[in-house]
Amino acid sequence: MSYKWDLTRIEPSEEAFEKDVADIAGAGKRLSALEGKLATEEGFASYLDIQLELEEKLGRAYHYASMRSDLDKKDVDNAQALMRVRIALVSLNQEASFAEPEILKAGKPFVDSFFKKHPEYSQFDFSFEKLFRGEKFVLPTDMEKLASAYSPLLGEGSSLYSNLCVADYTPKKATLSDGREIEVNQSNWTSLIEKTEKPEDRKAIFESLYSYYDEHKNALAEVYNLVVQSQLSEKKARGYSSIAETHLYGNAIPVSVLENLINVASENSAPLKKYYEIKRKYLGLEKFRSYDRFIRLAKSNKEYSFEDAQALFFDSIKNFPADFQEKAHEVNKDGYVDVYPGPGKRTGAYSTGGGNIHPYMLLNFEGGLEDVFTLAHESGHSIHTLYASENQPIVKSGYTIFVAEIASTFNEHNLLDYLFKSGSLDKQDKIFLLQKEIDEICGTFYRQTLFAHYEYEIAKLAEEGKPINYKVLSETMVGLYKTYYGIDITEEVYKPLVWAYIPHLFYSPFYVYQYATSFTASMLIYKNVKEGKEGAFEKYIDMLKSGGSMYPVEQVKLAGVDLTSKEPFLAVTSRMAELVDQLEELLK
Repeated sequence: MSYKWDLTRIEPSEEAFEKDVADIAGAGKRLSALEGKLATEEGFASYLDIQLELEEKLGRAYHYASMRSDLDKKDVDNAQALMRVRIALVSLNQEASFAEPEILKAGKPFVDSFFKKHPEYSQFDFSFEKLFRGEKFVLPTDMEKLASAYSPLLGEGSSLYSNLCVADYTPKKATLSDGREIEVNQSNWTSLIEKTEKPEDRKAIFESLYSYYDEHKNALAEVYNLVVQSQLSEKKARGYSSIAETHLYGNAIPVSVLENLINVASENSAPLKKYYEIKRKYLGLEKFRSYDRFIRLAKSNKEYSFEDAQALFFDSIKNFPADFQEKAHEVNKDGYVDVYPGPGKRTGAYSTGGGNIHPYMLLNFEGGLEDVFTLAHESGHSIHTLYASENQPIVKSGYTIFVAEIASTFNEHNLLDYLFKSGSLDKQDKIFLLQKEIDEICGTFYRQTLFAHYEYEIAKLAEEGKPINYKVLSETMVGLYKTYYGIDITEEVYKPLVWAYIPHLFYSPFYVYQYATSFTASMLIYKNVKEGKEGAFEKYIDMLKSGGSMYPVEQVKLAGVDLTSKEPFLAVTSRMAELVDQLEELLK
């Protein structure tokens, strides 16, 4: 079995990759030649033809370069190849900056009439519906050209963070109470803490990791300030009412969805605080530290090979329709999963692909039960991608982040339920899995909402013209940890710098709240499926098949959940309270 990606399935050779990059550059010149012609049927058709060609070639080139870079962030040649694709994309956007203002000037009646006469281009119709919906935020042609010239700077914050915290990152060693030295890095530190018995050893492991962020706190604060100021520039230049709206408006997600989530989670954190107090007492701790949340109340000493993990996941879905099972096996085939950690390899896990690119999964598999859940999670993303690609044309196949985490967490709910129903659980197993379900709500709902709340508050500071430095960033985090967790992180050396540890804040602003909304939706969708509600699974698959053909809030409604109200979020906090009470009783 192969445990590495086969990227030749995306680009068969370096020559093929270079040709795609060259063709992307050439497409920019062809696009610029259409300026002034987009209000004609012939010119508009040529523009769409080039866009379709770019969907395929840019998709191939970017995925190939980005994924190769993720396998070894220390490889300068890989980084250069990715940078060349990004430069080509920037140049392309500059060449095409005239297009949106010109199409808007041509008017919606012209575009609607064109699609009626030329149904072969109908896969673009939703793209232009969104364009006209956001018409008020599109600048005049000359200003769009100016904005596109500065656009490379908007992504510099994430690039700087990647270089500082991945490419230039050097693991440190922690000295344990028995004199042993262990290497601690971003991939293994939580598993090390989970296996550690003594509080002083957990403290040593935590501090060895976070000391890196302390050493670079001023630089990292300025990098995050750059990320926030870039968003503020976009907000001001285009006339959005807030930084949050710049991220939500395009997909018709009301800002109230984010605000409802924040309000419900922060005002209903009592079950979370009760859970941590139960843990503190059960573990006999004088103080419950933030890193103590990784400690298990019951141990699972099982180690899984990657093949074991796949078999367990496949068995958990054996009662689902055959097509769903076939897709699960398809996305786990050799060459599509990069399994184990390696020097310079990007930390964490993800699924990528779409359009004409088969989904790929990146893992950092170390053999614990958590890694089995990660496999189920990422497989959910890849299955979603297959459904979308098979049922939508390439332009409509790319689904939004808002719905992306539903399929992944749906698989986690099901795997957990499958393990509970296995019939071979003793009391320790039940405690272990009950804690797993509680921790899933803690990590995916409460914790991600905390971070969403955090960037919402920092964005407001920027909008008010207030300074952003490491002290401000840390003080804001201290306040939110008290609100959500009831933990004073000023008592933990370096913990107020947790903002520097969260890559999504730098890479994907206003992304993390969607983990919580997706978790909420998937929990309720899975509940409907589990309870055998008529058509529940079919509705869920219809949502996966819809790809990017609808606004995401409407897609979730298609599956039976309305996230514009507070009720779904309150259902999660109520479920949390029930589970914590069950755990308390079981521990007695």
